[in-house]
Amino acid sequence: MYMDNIVFSHKPVMFDECMTALNIKPDGVYVDGTAGGGGHSSGIASRLTSGKLIAIDQDAAAIEAAGKRLAPFGDRVTLVRDNFKNIASVCASLGINKIDGVLLDLGVSSYQLDTAERGFSYNADAPLDMRMDKRRELSAYHVVNEYSAQELKRIIYDYGEERFAPKIAAAIVNARQSHKIETTGELAALIKSAMPSSAKEGGHHPAKRTFQAIRIEVNGELDVIEPAIRAAVHLLAPGGRAAVITFHSLEDRITKQTFASLASGCTCPRDFPVCVCGKVPSVKLVGNKPIVASAEELECNPRARSAKLRIAEKL
Repeated sequence: MYMDNIVFSHKPVMFDECMTALNIKPDGVYVDGTAGGGGHSSGIASRLTSGKLIAIDQDAAAIEAAGKRLAPFGDRVTLVRDNFKNIASVCASLGINKIDGVLLDLGVSSYQLDTAERGFSYNADAPLDMRMDKRRELSAYHVVNEYSAQELKRIIYDYGEERFAPKIAAAIVNARQSHKIETTGELAALIKSAMPSSAKEGGHHPAKRTFQAIRIEVNGELDVIEPAIRAAVHLLAPGGRAAVITFHSLEDRITKQTFASLASGCTCPRDFPVCVCGKVPSVKLVGNKPIVASAEELECNPRARSAKLRIAEKL
């Protein structure tokens, strides 16, 4: 019941905007690469008649929750536990070589954040984990207790954009000399103690950026975005849409640059009289700027505040 309450009680981020972005055809084939609790997936499935939805998620708990929510749609929906980076092989295994739309809702889900034992949150004391897919060997415990000071500093600075990364990395390495760092509460307190008082003021929890960085490292989140988008676009039929929701600048930058590359075509130097690379645009961008959550949505779902939706259409 606890899982159901968390997953199903909140409207998915930018739900209406995503449904519009996908331009859903009743007989189309669609992929939700990050099914989560099935919120966006149920919206897609409800708009299909003879069409098909493939709902993918690497998290076993998400697949279970989505399965319950999507059960009324019967064989209109196929659930697959996998990483969305494998969209090509997933579709091939189902005999699908063209799709009409794909949705990727990046980042950590509300369920993962709100379930303390998953170890994603700095607001609860739980074993350090942060794995979206429990089959992965690398966990937050391994990162925190086994990475060198230099490696910790790199990921905290690069993935968390945390300016106090050197101080935090040094504090972690110093603390683990006497004992292993076991829990999220212990790590959060350690991060807080390493930061100056001025950095602890304002709206963000002092541990937010570091927890984000460790989570990204554990799950390899940034590494999969560009290849997944390119694979998804390759599968799209002409007129098909790719819609990607991001939640921080690193995800958004990769998404923006990948879409721009796919939309640009020719990569020859500007002073070449004719194109010799032979590359042509494969998509057109839908909208010049990303779509953000409405004021009304933000009132009931503050987690949508940093969300950005980018859309590309296959040529």
